[in-house]
Amino acid sequence: MIPGGRDAVQMPIRACGRPVVTSVVLARAACPATGSVRDHRPWRGSRSTGTLAVMKAAVAMRYGPPGVVQVMDVPRPAPEADELLVRVHATTVNRTDCGFRAAHPWFIRGFSGMTKPKRTILGNEFAGVVEAVGEDVSRFAVGDRVFGYDDTRFGGHAEYLAIGQDAAIATMPDGRDFEVMAPATEGSHYALAYIRAAGVDDNSEVLVYGATGAIGSAAVQIIKSLGAHVTAVCTSEQVDLVTGLGADRVVDRTATDFTADARRYDLVFDAVGKCSFRQCRMLLKPRGIWTSTDLGPLSQNPLLVLATRFSRGRRVLFPFPTIDREMVEYLKGLVESRQFTPVVDRTYPLEEIVEAYRYVETQQKIGNIVITVAGDGD
Repeated sequence: MIPGGRDAVQMPIRACGRPVVTSVVLARAACPATGSVRDHRPWRGSRSTGTLAVMKAAVAMRYGPPGVVQVMDVPRPAPEADELLVRVHATTVNRTDCGFRAAHPWFIRGFSGMTKPKRTILGNEFAGVVEAVGEDVSRFAVGDRVFGYDDTRFGGHAEYLAIGQDAAIATMPDGRDFEVMAPATEGSHYALAYIRAAGVDDNSEVLVYGATGAIGSAAVQIIKSLGAHVTAVCTSEQVDLVTGLGADRVVDRTATDFTADARRYDLVFDAVGKCSFRQCRMLLKPRGIWTSTDLGPLSQNPLLVLATRFSRGRRVLFPFPTIDREMVEYLKGLVESRQFTPVVDRTYPLEEIVEAYRYVETQQKIGNIVITVAGDGD
């Protein structure tokens, strides 16, 4: 009660929200992810000649549409003493990447750079193999298959990235591909943060609106792993997919008005930021909670938190998601137990990352868009 297995799921089209909005972006400003924000010295390819090792990366030197991103050769990073160098095999393009590339909403510039990006290589989640380790690294070894998340330095849209050993990173579960694990952290950590903040447990009844997006599809699976009852809202084309994710009940929003549902919920989770507390209020139990991943019309949702905070009735929740090593290990455990598998819509090679950005911004994707960087034989 809320107080006061499968391998990669491949599906075609539909769902997402506006490019990076809301608490997802605000969380970075309030609680940046674990890890240093310093720039890395370049990797020396040969000490005798002093030549620099290079890598391919998707680079955006200015803010703008997908076309500002170019794949080019850049210096390869070198790990500091407490860091590891990861050979990236797969990454993703998601709402966060789109928002930081375009500097939209406008306030992103306050911590990504006012006139041009501080971080020119985006990509916040990744899966790959440890290529080298710093002298103080004890948690990982060369050859480990790892996955993780870094929305402070980014860097996943490249052949190599450097990341601290105590950052949001873990070894991959046995038997899982890079393309499965690369999208295992972004949408899922947002979903998990909201679910934990709302106090969902095995007595909870939850409605998830936008159940086919990266956040929503993860939310359905995570909520089910806790033993709660899940009602998922999606379009008619995706009913079978959402049922396969474990939803106890599916509402086709193209055939019926989900806000007229006679059932009442402990939590209504708008995972795409496209409805409002006013619309969903009557879906809540007397002490139910409504939450959204978006700021809402006129940025009202944080204000509604204050307005309903001390109410003995229905409340609005607007958490600031963060991710750390513990959360990545928790998500790894869900994948290992087959209680969570990221939904993958399409896969693009790094050379076609501009097309991936364009597709994400159609707001028609299902789950996640994966970018392959290195082949298994590379």
